[in-house]
Amino acid sequence: MAAPTAQKSTHWSSRFTFIMAAVGSAVGLGNFWRFPYQAGQNGGGAFVLVYLVCVLLIVLPILIGELMIGRRGRLSAIGSMQKVAVEEKASPKWTIAGWNGMIGALLILSFYSVIAGWFIDYIPAILSGEFEGIDSQGAGLLFGDTLADVNKLIIGHSVFMALTVFIVVLGLKNGIEKAVNILMPLFFVLLVALTIFSAFIGDFAAGWRFLFTFDLSKITGAVVLSALGQAFFSVGVGGAIMLTYGAYLERDTHIPGSALIIALSDTAVAIIAGLLIFPLVFGFNLNPGEGPGLIFVTLPIAFGQMPLGNLIGAAFFVLALVAAITSSISMLEILASWVEERSRWGRKTGVVVGGFLVWAVGLLTVFSFNIWSDIHPLGRFSTFQGMTIFDLIDFVTGKFMLPFGGLLIALFAGWIMTRQSSRDELPAMSDLTFLIWRILVRYLAPVAVAVILLYETGPLKVLFG
Repeated sequence: MAAPTAQKSTHWSSRFTFIMAAVGSAVGLGNFWRFPYQAGQNGGGAFVLVYLVCVLLIVLPILIGELMIGRRGRLSAIGSMQKVAVEEKASPKWTIAGWNGMIGALLILSFYSVIAGWFIDYIPAILSGEFEGIDSQGAGLLFGDTLADVNKLIIGHSVFMALTVFIVVLGLKNGIEKAVNILMPLFFVLLVALTIFSAFIGDFAAGWRFLFTFDLSKITGAVVLSALGQAFFSVGVGGAIMLTYGAYLERDTHIPGSALIIALSDTAVAIIAGLLIFPLVFGFNLNPGEGPGLIFVTLPIAFGQMPLGNLIGAAFFVLALVAAITSSISMLEILASWVEERSRWGRKTGVVVGGFLVWAVGLLTVFSFNIWSDIHPLGRFSTFQGMTIFDLIDFVTGKFMLPFGGLLIALFAGWIMTRQSSRDELPAMSDLTFLIWRILVRYLAPVAVAVILLYETGPLKVLFG
């Protein structure tokens, strides 16, 4: 199959807009839903410390490589991988990294939209006073009733997907850029305001100690691997988003600096989200290790007891919803970019059709929480025992496809692209910084990601526990 040659003619309006879009793609449910409960279950500060190290030494080098390949190819994720591979006289089969990323991102979007729909459901519930004086049993029942209501889940899922499709259909300039230029400032204002409020109404000191007391004795192999897996999930490397966004970069954009800002901004948001959530958890004597129900079961109890809890709770779920939207549009843009390049349908038709298919796959997740909750397709295998269809999709994407994509990007950037090709894309790097990046992306990152894959898929679980 010949590589496409029509490179992207559209560019980001500015480096600032690109960074806002890239940060928006990274900031999402990983920060507000997954990071807090992962920290809660893995020792608090110990997890945060390992997470920071993983972001800087493993995720950041891969992120730089992904943006570099995207800009050099100036095509869709699949097209860029093919084009750069051919230029480097390597096999065009490296497009598997693009295909893996695009399919993985769309599968993630299918259940991501359902979870974002829960935020949509909770906003009117909080404003109507349903959380006032609620206890743990009541919050659990409310969340359980939400999951059991098929129609409610489908409506929330449908509204969120429709909004995502609408923004992406409009294109880079009129859709994604305008959306992030409005939503990201709103996001940061809400985040800072709610964190300040949380500091006053909750137990900020306890939340701070929980996140920043680095008890090294709590660092185990399982904590390290959980932190590394969370770093991949949160920043979004390996999912072809940055390959796609990188194709719209101008030649003079400083990739390493931009990547550092993206990674640190995403990390900062995750930590600030923790400083928003855990003071409320400790201030109202709740359980920080609640798990995935932390946002939907534990926090509503705090909102129901605090002054102005209805408004604060609604603002929190609006904040989470905004973060989810800026991430979802980046996932669907991967498909939009490829459709523009390869399909006769055009962007609008391709995105609408693709969005509908993602929505349809999302129904599998909806049904996994209610009418198909007892269906475990691969239950005969011990690794997948008890997993619903949603659990399987989450497992395959988060524990295999994203790490596998990151591994391929690291190998391609470190071993397939020549030193000179990489230097051409990263001219502003000092020789020492470039050398360090090459060592990290060639050796440390592939080994670390391979360990994640072996752990998450089973072989190393016995060793690490």
